[in-house]
Amino acid sequence: MDPTLILILISVFIVSAISLVGAISLFLRHKTLEKFLFLAIAFAAGSLLGAAFLDLLPEAMADGAGAGMLIFTLLGVLAFFVMEKLLYWRHCHDEDCKVHNFTYLSLVGDGVHNFIDGMIIAASFLASVPLGITATLAIIFHEIPQELGDFSILLHGGFSKEKALLYNFLIALTAVLGALAVYFFAPHVQNLSSVLVPFAAGGFIYIAAVDLIPELHKETDLKRSALQLIMLICGIGVIWLATIFVH
Repeated sequence: MDPTLILILISVFIVSAISLVGAISLFLRHKTLEKFLFLAIAFAAGSLLGAAFLDLLPEAMADGAGAGMLIFTLLGVLAFFVMEKLLYWRHCHDEDCKVHNFTYLSLVGDGVHNFIDGMIIAASFLASVPLGITATLAIIFHEIPQELGDFSILLHGGFSKEKALLYNFLIALTAVLGALAVYFFAPHVQNLSSVLVPFAAGGFIYIAAVDLIPELHKETDLKRSALQLIMLICGIGVIWLATIFVH
């Protein structure tokens, strides 16, 4: 087997394993977990907005996506709206929906994002091994806060801790598919990236603005609302710092 392919696979599996960071919740008491989720949802909303506006869209602009970037971002928003409607019609009847639809949307958006991460890692290793290692480390630091946010969304949406951990890990493995796509079809993947990056950004914007932020508005206590605002800003800030490290 090609040594470069071995390095690529090891790197994407390590990045995928970051999704298991949510396992810390397995050791938290119920009340402690509720307090964690209260702040984590705000952090998750901030990290999704940060990832969209400070990471994915600037990346698309750097790749020369042009006006098409905005079109694919808008298509991402519309596609996630349609998916949420379909999920509601398929799974929910009035008050019988035990798992919120946005959990599935989060999984889809995270899957696209992880696929892109895998593409970045593979492309970097194909350029040079040192660049591949640097890209892998950058993505690891980038993924830790985002995976915590993704895991929090699944818990808040109604998943059990075990199910959320399993689903988050399985979705994280889409990074492997992205890496293999670049390795075997490198000449044809560049245009795919210019579509997937803004599309994923549109999905993240939809989830944050339509599903998570309205959840935050249900809190009316001034002190707790202020804490939510701080965590929202922290979510954006952590992604911003991670993005600076990446570049």
